[in-house]
Amino acid sequence: MKMRDLFKGVALFFAAAIVFTSCNDNDDNIVQTEPLGDYEEGIFVTSEGGSISGSVDFIASDFSVSENSIYANVNNEELGTYFQSAYFDGDYAYLVVDNANTITVVNRYTFEKVGTITGLLMPIYMTVADGKGYVTNWGDPFNATDDFIAVVNLENFAVESTISVGEGPQQLVATDGQLFVTHLGGYSSNNIVSVIDLADNTVSTITVEDNPDDIVVNNAGEVVVLSQGATLYDANWNPIGDTVGSISFINTSTLAVDNSFAFAEGNHPSLMAYNNGVLYYVLNGSVYSMTDAATELPTSADLTLDASVYAYGMAVDNNNLYILNASFTELSDLLVYDLGTFTETYSFEVGLGASHVYFN
Repeated sequence: MKMRDLFKGVALFFAAAIVFTSCNDNDDNIVQTEPLGDYEEGIFVTSEGGSISGSVDFIASDFSVSENSIYANVNNEELGTYFQSAYFDGDYAYLVVDNANTITVVNRYTFEKVGTITGLLMPIYMTVADGKGYVTNWGDPFNATDDFIAVVNLENFAVESTISVGEGPQQLVATDGQLFVTHLGGYSSNNIVSVIDLADNTVSTITVEDNPDDIVVNNAGEVVVLSQGATLYDANWNPIGDTVGSISFINTSTLAVDNSFAFAEGNHPSLMAYNNGVLYYVLNGSVYSMTDAATELPTSADLTLDASVYAYGMAVDNNNLYILNASFTELSDLLVYDLGTFTETYSFEVGLGASHVYFN
């Protein structure tokens, strides 16, 4: 080999090495990850069931595809009735089924079953705080003294203790080292929010209007509670009046209701959702919104739903409003509205008694 050919070969080698290194450097800047599962990104609709099992349906984030009954499809078994709610945390989704007195734990991306939480009695909602699960339990709905919060060890999915609370514990949020629990009242009525100090599990209560249900934490750090108010009946179950519904704002430091907006007597609001500093609720078949800075209830609706729509669930995410038009005799519908125009953009057939919308 001539010397100049050797130099040429060496030069080509180094040139190739530089190109190879350059490509590797570029590849290092590109994060390539394997998909976590078929349900990694999208919308979940949970349905209570009734004459059939409760179910979970999936819709892709871009609304291009949907799949019904994903839990049954993946695991070849049904969840059972009545499927109350779900909670997503870490890699898991927790599916709360009160007829079975269980929470089924699945991988939130594949929906493969990984465990079951037992030791519950009519569980309703769950949240996670400080590495533990907290589950509201009605107990016997005709017994006002057996209601409790189950404390769950999330390593082995075992109930490690219980906290006694008032009748009908419902939805719950954790903030500032405390757990705030609304009390819908079981088969009766209630007007309290329980506050559990997560350091020692001591319980105090805050009085709000009748039938508090939905609860969120707003951008100001306040706990916001929607009370539906109650319909009053005589001994023969004839309606004779109503108590007032309200939206209450609780200071997490003083545990005082700093502000409260009351609805007109006879109006029973429901289905509160919160997103980007705006609170949404449903009243008399219409959707209303109010900002954190609002000083009174809105006087006009953003959206009036069709008279045929039975709004049983609501959520807001990514400039979309999701309304569940529930049926308990046939399949329900998920209705998707653009938040900018409040026009319907998509609809999907979902399960029997559809009640909640969640996001991955």
